[in-house]
Amino acid sequence: MRLQEKKSNSGNLKEAVSGFNNPDLLVFISNDDQFEGHVAELEELFPGVPSIGTTGHFYDDKITEGGVGVVAFFDVKAASGVLTKVSTAPITDIMEFKANLQKVGPGANDTACINFSTGNDAVMLTTVDSILKPAKVVLTGGTAFNGKVSVNGKVYEDADAYAFVKNPGGVVKAYKENIYRAAEHPVNYIASKTNHSDYYIGELNGISAKKVYMDALGISESQIATQTFSNPFGKVTGDDICIISIKEVKDNGICCYRQVNDSDVLTILETGDFRQIARDTADQIKSDFRTIQGSFGVNCVFRYFFFNDNNFMDEYLRIMSQVNNFCGFVGNGEHCNSQFINQSMSCVVFGEGR
Repeated sequence: MRLQEKKSNSGNLKEAVSGFNNPDLLVFISNDDQFEGHVAELEELFPGVPSIGTTGHFYDDKITEGGVGVVAFFDVKAASGVLTKVSTAPITDIMEFKANLQKVGPGANDTACINFSTGNDAVMLTTVDSILKPAKVVLTGGTAFNGKVSVNGKVYEDADAYAFVKNPGGVVKAYKENIYRAAEHPVNYIASKTNHSDYYIGELNGISAKKVYMDALGISESQIATQTFSNPFGKVTGDDICIISIKEVKDNGICCYRQVNDSDVLTILETGDFRQIARDTADQIKSDFRTIQGSFGVNCVFRYFFFNDNNFMDEYLRIMSQVNNFCGFVGNGEHCNSQFINQSMSCVVFGEGR
């Protein structure tokens, strides 16, 4: 397979797709103002070619705020489709999802699912994992900036756009990167008075969640929404850390970007050596492949803010450019296989295995 990515900072789609001859799949990242126009124009330029799209900030070795970026896949087997009603019944189109997967004929570890969602990510991922996991298909994706996605020239809301990509003769691996860790001597908090409708935590250890977070970090209420860039909540399960980003303060509690249940045990995470973590990720990916043909992934917008605050975003992309054709987008949430994750990077990498 071969992957090629191009972009236009001004949002000129024809400029961004110039030189794409007979692609098998197109994945694009647009901006709020031009998205629907780009959807129609791309279908006109490449009629019948499977495509999915969403909004966010596209990146390759540089990041593009606004504009448009397009990734073309060549010499692959591809199929695209949509899950509708993801907020209430993501299982509605699951048979079509299964049929589209069968079109590409996935083998062991040679197929990826790339998806863009408008919400209810955790439930949607659990739904599709029942099909992907037995087929040994890996998944990466993220959440749209503006609540819209596209499939094959049509715009959808309350939906998940997906594309299956089979790398004939090659392999595909999924990765996630976490720059946060539990403290050396972590303090554990038991959540209570939670509300699933807005991912609300009312109390931690029987005390106002807002007060606990402020006191633990020595910050004011006005700093909570940005302090999460450095100190999100986390659920630690063995060696795995589930990051829970803070959205906003509500009354005496805190609303998050993923669900917390009564009796969940949380801790406040701290930032690790993110520069070394990025280098380790690039080294791990390189060591897993004899040849890397391309990659696609998503970085959380909160990581983007954190990296910018620490003058690291350009350096991060330089480090990751060691992974051939490393590209993707900054989104509102990240998907890695069956997991909906916060403040992380998730990607799929195509290549020849060792």
